[in-house]
Amino acid sequence: MRTSGDYVPSNAQQFSVFMRNLLDYANLHKTAWNIPQARLNTLYNLFDDFENALISTAGSHTPAQTLARQEAQAAATRELRAFVNQFLRFPPVTNVDRVEMGVPNHDTIRTDHFVVTENVDFVIRLSAIRELVIDFWIQGADHKAKPTGYDGAVIIWEVLDTPPADHSALIHHALASRTPYRLHFDETQRGKAVYIALAWQNARGIQGHWSDIKVAYVP
Repeated sequence: MRTSGDYVPSNAQQFSVFMRNLLDYANLHKTAWNIPQARLNTLYNLFDDFENALISTAGSHTPAQTLARQEAQAAATRELRAFVNQFLRFPPVTNVDRVEMGVPNHDTIRTDHFVVTENVDFVIRLSAIRELVIDFWIQGADHKAKPTGYDGAVIIWEVLDTPPADHSALIHHALASRTPYRLHFDETQRGKAVYIALAWQNARGIQGHWSDIKVAYVP
């Protein structure tokens, strides 16, 4: 079963089939689509956790086992949605590919209200130790409000020894519903370079273009 307008099944058995198909299809095309293996591994690990929890509820089971399955499915779903929005919404992934994976294609007939045309601009500020603050806004705007009806900005980042070749190297992500957004780091990461980029995401889960990648150093 799927909730109205949602492409991700809520029924556990249907979710299992859906996610397995998407993972295997994305893994087959990961090189052509420039998907980092680490991101696929994260998804596969969450899917394995869900599958194990699903197996435990196949026969007689406890309420605790049901809750564990539901929580594992919710965690896998969150990561799956972020993965789709970051890697599967744009070329070289085609409309046919998305149909094969069960991901809906954008409706190009509808108005621009359903297309993310705004770009993000942002600055990175030092705050406390092991913390960076990101202030973001619509590029060219004189205010910091997010576009009307949008979920917020997707932030991707990674601590790296050398500058990344492209956005796919930034494997950590978060959805910031408002500005500013705070990133927290481990003590072992202090003094290291962190590379950050942002893109707007509207209420339909459609994501805009990535900003330029900016660098800061973990205080």
